[in-house]
Amino acid sequence: MEETISLKELFETIKKRLLMILLITVAAVAVAGVISYLVLTPVYQSSTQLLVNQSKSDQQSYTQSDIRSNIELINTYNEIMKTPIILDKVIDELGLTRSTGALNGQISVRSQGNSQVVAITVLDPDPALAVQIANKVATVFQREIIAIMNVDNVSILSEAKLAENPTPVKPNPKLNMAIAFVVGLMIGVGLAFLLEYLDNTIKTERDIEQHLGIAVIGSIPTFELDREAVAKAETRRRRGENIGA
Repeated sequence: MEETISLKELFETIKKRLLMILLITVAAVAVAGVISYLVLTPVYQSSTQLLVNQSKSDQQSYTQSDIRSNIELINTYNEIMKTPIILDKVIDELGLTRSTGALNGQISVRSQGNSQVVAITVLDPDPALAVQIANKVATVFQREIIAIMNVDNVSILSEAKLAENPTPVKPNPKLNMAIAFVVGLMIGVGLAFLLEYLDNTIKTERDIEQHLGIAVIGSIPTFELDREAVAKAETRRRRGENIGA
């Protein structure tokens, strides 16, 4: 029984503060939309793929040891691709004005599953520059790995290309607005319950019973005053006083 009453009170609280909850939710969605569309800088993504080849003799005797060696080799390549020995040359050849650390932060390198394919992904506010950086990292690495490790087993599997109408990968306005909707709704509901909790005014008979612990045995109804009738009665009273005097 108590649980039913509590749920009813919760519903009544939400119903009473519904306008405030809706305003907070709408405001949160609007702010998220404005920030996503007008404030945050769009970031574009471009990727290229490298293939780490095996020698013919290795392909003929492909053992578990070979698999482990290839994975370790690819992991080594992934680390080398983000070192200054590669990125400094990318910066020089593209004429970039950013630091090696900043360029490093734009690039991610990962192996695709346990295959010999390595993907280089670049994020940049300029979609064309993202394509150039991805392709340049691939070509510089393919060229420099020969001198670094004395091997020539890297080939470019697919180059990054600039799409006709590139779409930014972030920010995601729809996702941000959806998150803002949920957060705004939670804040609105939470604020509604907080205001209800802090409101100690007594408005109903039930409030009296809850706060004072006594039963209500009667109430004084409120009446709307008829101002015209009151004015007439006052006029008659004054006339009577004048006649009596």
